[in-house]
Amino acid sequence: MIRRELPDDVEVIRAVTAAAFRGVAHSAPPAESGGDPGEATLVSRLRDDASWVAQLSLVAVEDNLVVGHVVATRAHVDAQPALGLGPLSVLPHRQRAGIGAALMHAVLGAADALGEPLVGLVGDPAFYHRFGFVPSQSIGIAAPDPSWGDYFQVRTLAQYDGMTGHFSYAGPFDRL
Repeated sequence: MIRRELPDDVEVIRAVTAAAFRGVAHSAPPAESGGDPGEATLVSRLRDDASWVAQLSLVAVEDNLVVGHVVATRAHVDAQPALGLGPLSVLPHRQRAGIGAALMHAVLGAADALGEPLVGLVGDPAFYHRFGFVPSQSIGIAAPDPSWGDYFQVRTLAQYDGMTGHFSYAGPFDRL
């Protein structure tokens, strides 16, 4: 089942995110030496930031246990509102079971229902293409860091009106 995050989910979301990114070569460095991967701290920082969109923090639940999480937060293309997606986390023993895909479909559907125009993310194009993501530069949106190349991708939603410009994530992403 996919549902919105509840207050009791905060600590388990941190644990799921830490487990999902622990040992991943491209993971963000820990916020403190020997601590959880940076993605776990990022979720906490985002939750405390004005960019947090509570309706877009979703968990996957199996047998009453949270096994996955995804969040989309306020971002911008120049001055126009957009969303930044991530982190997307699934417990290692439940990866490759369709949970990440279910979370992606749910968060994209929820973002579309909220009237959002566009979602950006950094990730493997081979994986995210199946959800309609394309390299950002193909529609005139510049990545926050040009070195990301095709790994910075966007997915347009129903309210997309052809916006172009420079994509910027919520402030906590800058502290990774």
